[in-house]
Amino acid sequence: MTAMALELLLFFSIFFAAAFFWPTYRLWRRERINALVLPYDDSAHGMVGRWFRVTLIGMSLFLAALALGLPPAAAGPLPWLEQPVVRNIGWGLLALSLVWVVAAQAQMGASWRIGIDAGTRLPLVTTGIFALSRNPIFLGMRGSLLGLFLVLPNAFTLAILLVGEVLIQVQVRLEEAHLLASHGPQYEAYRQSVRRWI
Repeated sequence: MTAMALELLLFFSIFFAAAFFWPTYRLWRRERINALVLPYDDSAHGMVGRWFRVTLIGMSLFLAALALGLPPAAAGPLPWLEQPVVRNIGWGLLALSLVWVVAAQAQMGASWRIGIDAGTRLPLVTTGIFALSRNPIFLGMRGSLLGLFLVLPNAFTLAILLVGEVLIQVQVRLEEAHLLASHGPQYEAYRQSVRRWI
């Protein structure tokens, strides 16, 4: 369990570094644009951002605690899911989600933001992976949370999966409303031709 927790902690460190921190830094270095636009207010958008941060910190602390020797029984294990085939599917989902998110993020280019940039009208990205899914980054995040649960099935990772799913569903709808207001008929046509997920 300790080794697996360390592997998961390393994976998610790489995931967030490659898919979020590096692209944010790259955009700042090239364009002097701060891609982190999650608000700290009492709006729905601010609430989602706050709970995303809480979930990420909670997941990291949990994996670190397991790596440092927290007994697995403390996390409420689900032994009926602790099967090698389930674990392998989980690792496969984690690897696929990392590649998928990094590719989608790269295709966003200067439109990349973490949150809704209400003050800037960004180009609508509709090609590449975005021709298959209107929300590929969030789809990849959903895959990574499911992968975490399958690799380490317990009550805590199930809670992370469920909270993450609710937050992603709310954020996607906030972003879609913003894109519709910002791009009008262009976004509506895109929405009619490409599914929300895949």
